[in-house]
Amino acid sequence: MVFNLATTLTESAHEHPGKYVCRTADRDITYTELDELAGRFAAALLAEGVERGDRVALQLPNVPEFLVAYYGILKAGCVVVPMNPQLTEPETAYMVGHSGARKHIDDLEDVVSMCEAAKYAADVAATNPQDAAVIIYTSGTTGRPKGAELSHFQLYMSCTVASETFGAVPEDVTLAALPLFHIYGLSCSLNSVVRYGSTMSLVRKFEVGAVFDAMAKHGVTITLGVPTMYHALLMSDVGDRDLSAFRVASCGGAPMPKALIEGFEQKFGVTVLEGFGMSETGAAGFVNRPDARRVGSIGMPLWGVQARIDGAEGLTGPDHVGELLMKGHVVMTGYHDDPTATGQTLVDGWLHTGDLGYVDEDGFYYIVDRIKDMIIRGGFNVYPREVEEVLYRHPAVREAAVVGRPDERLGEEVVAVIVLKPDAGDLSADDVIEYCRTSLAGYKCPREVRFVDQLPRNASGKVLKRELRQAA
Repeated sequence: MVFNLATTLTESAHEHPGKYVCRTADRDITYTELDELAGRFAAALLAEGVERGDRVALQLPNVPEFLVAYYGILKAGCVVVPMNPQLTEPETAYMVGHSGARKHIDDLEDVVSMCEAAKYAADVAATNPQDAAVIIYTSGTTGRPKGAELSHFQLYMSCTVASETFGAVPEDVTLAALPLFHIYGLSCSLNSVVRYGSTMSLVRKFEVGAVFDAMAKHGVTITLGVPTMYHALLMSDVGDRDLSAFRVASCGGAPMPKALIEGFEQKFGVTVLEGFGMSETGAAGFVNRPDARRVGSIGMPLWGVQARIDGAEGLTGPDHVGELLMKGHVVMTGYHDDPTATGQTLVDGWLHTGDLGYVDEDGFYYIVDRIKDMIIRGGFNVYPREVEEVLYRHPAVREAAVVGRPDERLGEEVVAVIVLKPDAGDLSADDVIEYCRTSLAGYKCPREVRFVDQLPRNASGKVLKRELRQAA
């Protein structure tokens, strides 16, 4: 049996030849055009001596050339190694070296010239379903990034099942403002759009004005984003732009506070569906369905995905918290060239996510926090997300993150790091602490409050709590 993820492009080009696959502020590309360009890029790679199975590093922003190179690499039977263009030289060198990339593409003009130089368009290479299609490096919030190997079959199933469950249809126009080099944007934006023959509205960089313009110009129906993106949209004026096509928003990457979900839904009149996935699962795993959701939960496992709470089998509710484990077609084959890390993360087929959670009696799963983020204060477990949810309800708080700092008497103490709204006025640390006491047990309340201009984040929008802990 052979299967190559690039087949989704050739099939969609056959079915929707003149349909736009990608629209930008100044350029539109049809499925036929993308299929031809990707085939030419594949031919150019092969002409340079790149062989099936070779890794090719792809370090471009959200531009049409990313799509051309991505599907061209896959068509050639090679493995894509997506990389953030903002990486420093040492970070780039590490990923290129560790992955063993045969070629490094970091200039969109090189993509254009390679396509122009090719004398023909290559056909889709006959790869095996379990062959690696992508090596996606983890965000590296804890030490050196690891390269999760994702197969052709795994990525196909991830985008197919997730999109079906989410209720996506070929007529949809999906906002692609998430970086395509990140697994959330790659799988849920690019792979899903091409798989179903729909259209993406590609935004090079997330900026509120550019996003609203794209949504109005292209009739965006679906947005994919992380909480920081939705917060920025909520706080901004739409103006006279027509967003009437907008029907549903997907959120992942980090937990979305309930107050933010409710505010966004009220302002835009759409439903926000939270989900959960990781680099190691091709961004898939859990999702709230349009007809079955719990605000604050990550939803239910996707079709073909098994899940359990380690140490709490058969027990439900927030009193039974444990590590979330996953098994199924979405799980990676392992970490590239790292058998030790693979063995620690994949145990008897179960992926240890590193996230603490619980399941309710109806089968909805909830993420409490990362294991490494949990604070143990005087012998009591404090989950930062619970404290952050309370802080986000304060009318003067724009963003909040809670971390632990060493304490000689209690082991750890609770520290709140807060970004205030511009019109917050004179909010003191004592005010924040007293506010928390109205909703939280005393041992959960922050004892220290720090006000900052912004929270440190990685490329996917996750707060870098490691930096906050170091500062504390």
